[in-house]
Amino acid sequence: MLALGLALATPASAKIAVFTDGRILKVEDAYLDGDRIVLDLADGGRLVVPAIRIDRVVADEVEEQPEPVETVACVAAWADEPLPDWVPFRASIHAAAKGANLNPWLLAALVQAESAFDPRAVSRAGAKGLTQLMPAAAADHRVEDVFDPDDNLRGGASHLRLMLDRFSSLPLALAAYNAGAATVERYDGVPPYRETRGYVRRILSAFCPGHEEVPIQPPRG
Repeated sequence: MLALGLALATPASAKIAVFTDGRILKVEDAYLDGDRIVLDLADGGRLVVPAIRIDRVVADEVEEQPEPVETVACVAAWADEPLPDWVPFRASIHAAAKGANLNPWLLAALVQAESAFDPRAVSRAGAKGLTQLMPAAAADHRVEDVFDPDDNLRGGASHLRLMLDRFSSLPLALAAYNAGAATVERYDGVPPYRETRGYVRRILSAFCPGHEEVPIQPPRG
């Protein structure tokens, strides 16, 4: 289970900053400072940009021999399949999934991977809430309060639906949600970034094989 609220608060190795206009920049670090994101450059310089100009920030660690992420047969579209009682915010997840024509089990798996169901989770780069919306995505989907579960889930579900409509592939849509649409287009597939490929596999393993076989897991503690 991915506990981003704490894990992403610590600087890691080099990162990739993906801009909303499609540009991709390698940086040493990226962190939110007010309504701006500070990008520390490899040459010691620093670039400060409005937060809404950054689509995503992902660790610049690649799989040397990436295993293919297979095409899946599971359907991402809405199905009236209730979530177990132990799933936090299950009613809100169900409603947001229906509004975005997503399977509620898919949205629940995404929330688990993004925030471990923590509505107050904040990443170093500024992704917030249950679906870890970056400021740009929050603005695009008119999310007024990223820490409000209903508002955040609506925005995250809408963003995933946007990526599904754009790429017509669940693995590619999930990769774009994690690493930005520009990286998916750049590599014409799931990018080789270890973080992104692990993220896609984690969600697909929770959702696609069938939730009776490999269910999403109850939150710990």
